[in-house]
Amino acid sequence: MAETPSARDRILDAFEELLGEQSERAATLDAVAARAGVSKGGLLYHFASKDAMVDGVLARLSGHVEADLERMRTAPEGPVDYFIRTSIPTDNDLERSIVAVARLAQSADSRARDALASMQRSWLGILEASVGDPLVARIIMLIGDGMYYNTALLPDTNAVLRGETDLDRVIELVKRLADDPAE
Repeated sequence: MAETPSARDRILDAFEELLGEQSERAATLDAVAARAGVSKGGLLYHFASKDAMVDGVLARLSGHVEADLERMRTAPEGPVDYFIRTSIPTDNDLERSIVAVARLAQSADSRARDALASMQRSWLGILEASVGDPLVARIIMLIGDGMYYNTALLPDTNAVLRGETDLDRVIELVKRLADDPAE
């Protein structure tokens, strides 16, 4: 039996959902409380302000990213394979937090921009350590970003990757690039 999320987690879930579905402006205290199924007073008990909810979402993202970095470092097929395979959007906690924080960054929240930049630097650092070439690591990041954006923005018409075979071939190609970078 699944554990029922705490009121605090329901509030953060609701805040992330509203950010992802609509915008930072739509994620008012009243809207978040209604979505979370708590009173506004209950929301304010856990988060004294919208800014405090932002802090909560940023802390949540940080935890998700740390867990993802550990999975990336210890992936059986290696960090490059892990990064490319996880560049295809799925509905998971990390992705929901990234989308929410990206919406905050679009609303000029410098803390959100800093959190996203730190996340990118962390992934890039692991890729650089894995392939030994900073340029190849950045190319891998760009491939992953392109896969994410194509799949996320055009999920029904994605002609870039047509299946697992295409994904395997991309990973093979990237690994060859990492093994034999141009001099």
